[in-house]
Amino acid sequence: MGNCVATGDTAVTAAGGDEDGKKRRRRWKAPREDQLGMVPGRIFSNDGRSRTASVFTQQGRKGINQDAMLIWDGFGGEEDGVLCGVFDGHGPHGHLVARRARDSLPLRLMSAARSSSKNGLDMPAAAWRKAFVRAYKAMDKDLRSHPSLDSFCSGSTAVTVLKLGSDLYMANIGDSRAVLGSRDAAAGGMVAVQLTVDLKPDVPSEAERIKKCRGRVFALQDEPEVPRVWLPFDDAPGLAMARAFGDFCLKDYGVISVPDFFHWSLTEKDQFVILASDGVWDVLSNQEAVDIVSSSPSRSKAARTLVEAANREWKTKYPTSRTDDCAVVVLYLDGKMDHERDSTASMDNISIEDDSFTDPSEAQEQQEPALTRNFTVRTVPGSAQEKALAGVHAKMSGAADDHNWSGLEGVTRVNSLVQLPRFSEDKAIG
Repeated sequence: MGNCVATGDTAVTAAGGDEDGKKRRRRWKAPREDQLGMVPGRIFSNDGRSRTASVFTQQGRKGINQDAMLIWDGFGGEEDGVLCGVFDGHGPHGHLVARRARDSLPLRLMSAARSSSKNGLDMPAAAWRKAFVRAYKAMDKDLRSHPSLDSFCSGSTAVTVLKLGSDLYMANIGDSRAVLGSRDAAAGGMVAVQLTVDLKPDVPSEAERIKKCRGRVFALQDEPEVPRVWLPFDDAPGLAMARAFGDFCLKDYGVISVPDFFHWSLTEKDQFVILASDGVWDVLSNQEAVDIVSSSPSRSKAARTLVEAANREWKTKYPTSRTDDCAVVVLYLDGKMDHERDSTASMDNISIEDDSFTDPSEAQEQQEPALTRNFTVRTVPGSAQEKALAGVHAKMSGAADDHNWSGLEGVTRVNSLVQLPRFSEDKAIG
């Protein structure tokens, strides 16, 4: 299994300026994991804002809230560096996996960036791709070897966006999603651009990999639009995503933690990025989410406004279903918040949730109850929105290999897992 990756005092070189306006280099020391709560500009609360973004999450009706979020202004010592992330846990210890990924992954990204470049965070997109892949791999290794956190049948998605100047670098596993809100003069308003691909088991390349590894992909009869990953010898666990942190019961059968990577060059038309867990995308389209955020009367409350809208849609569309957890980060690309920042106390480093690490044995009592199944939502193929986004998405680096597969919207799901694996003596994991 190997040892956990060290997160100690990583020194990162960051750019600065002297009195003459010339570039100079300074050393920026990354905090230790136990110091994260004291880092200025790092937000991990249930409801808060930084100088660039707002966050909000609301617990669904499945038990403990398994979503976690992050904003980190000044990431890597860069004044214009912002790291955002949404992590959606699943399984008995999914909330613990999501929180650990939220705290540990940024430190691993810093370490990987330092190893890839002598110029701090000033790297080309190809170098950032390697850094994100290394960081995600190290994060999964940490979970596998963790002494007390059982991730065998628990896991988490991760969608992370790093903004450095006019560049967005994104990495994604699972089905949490990043969507860009951009002004379109021809359309007379805002247009939604999906920045990440939902990595579902029915994506052709994902399904092929899983099947080559002896995993099985199929949907249950009562939810035909929710493809799931199953063990080769048992109808379990029924994971509704092809990539995730944790879920080590399926890692030998095609489920991986290697992220899809994307690079986007910002223009003056680009206004904000929405990161959200699938509880939002199950009931709202990309365009609906962008419209809700752009019409929010307050930037600092934009994330809350979107989550509340998603919850209303859950109650309207699926009144008999258990509402999923919803988590949102809204990052404003001009780096400005509204006038409320002058009259509202800063939420820096404040967490409303009880964020202390819970022992897994205690967490067993809080695990979500037996899941009920429900039909899912699919965006209408051939819609005007889908056609508009397809052309814009084609210019992105790191897009899905099979461009004929109409998977930008993806198939959303209601539950991540159907049941936990049942292993007998003659059916042990090899």
